[in-house]
Amino acid sequence: MAGNLNPRSSDQYSLSNDEFKFLCTLVYDTTGIVLDERKKEMVYRRLMRRTRALKIPSFSEYCTLLAAHDSSELPEFINTITTNLTSFFREKHHFEYLEQTFLPQHQREFASSRQLRIWSSACSTGEEAYSLAISLQSTMAEALRDWDARILATDLDSNVLATASAGIYKAERIKDLDPQLCKKWFKRGIGSNSEFVKTHPQLKELITFKQLNLLHEWPVNGPFDIIMCRNVLIYFDKATQKNLVERFNQLLRPGGLLILGHSESIGKSFANLELKGHTIFEKH
Repeated sequence: MAGNLNPRSSDQYSLSNDEFKFLCTLVYDTTGIVLDERKKEMVYRRLMRRTRALKIPSFSEYCTLLAAHDSSELPEFINTITTNLTSFFREKHHFEYLEQTFLPQHQREFASSRQLRIWSSACSTGEEAYSLAISLQSTMAEALRDWDARILATDLDSNVLATASAGIYKAERIKDLDPQLCKKWFKRGIGSNSEFVKTHPQLKELITFKQLNLLHEWPVNGPFDIIMCRNVLIYFDKATQKNLVERFNQLLRPGGLLILGHSESIGKSFANLELKGHTIFEKH
């Protein structure tokens, strides 16, 4: 289709309906994310920056580039379009449930095997994964010395994973956290880096960051005790949502938790997933 998208002269940086449809189809086929007309302005803004960086004179030529066989631009396009909105301890009630209920119970029930597996399946720039690591350190610091506790953090976007792996953030990102928590788990930079903080090495030791497309094969080893997939299902159609929840369900141990975002639901298709708190589901 993109081969028929010819550059225009006077309005080369307007996004035609055909071009937008092509881009939406490409995003869906690659990631399963559904874009509709409400996202057109967002797509326009983000691709404007990308095409200018590449010195490509029109969206038509950019679509042609994306349609080329084995286009190396496709990953960059997906990174550009993918929304990555996150924060430390976002939806705090999830972490309160883990710290006050689930993790103490898990310590008692698995005192012999001393193993804990958590999957942050759409970790974005890493705040969720580091928040999980802080919860583990806050709740079971003594046990962690002898336990095999691991957090797998994955995302489709290679750029945000690079940020997550580095563990360096603008200091303003932690301004709303408890001061004692900030002092313990974040180190402020000096000099030209004084506006940045870096996560404590003890947190990074618990986490493995990997790139993963949720619609493709999952090279992960279950069972998991906790799977977090928050504010991701909203980008998929109903069939894809159900398929993803089925796959998560298969990888959860009995008694394990599936935690979704504040506006997400599993519907009535999964009788073995019991609601334990707002968008917190326990497998039976």
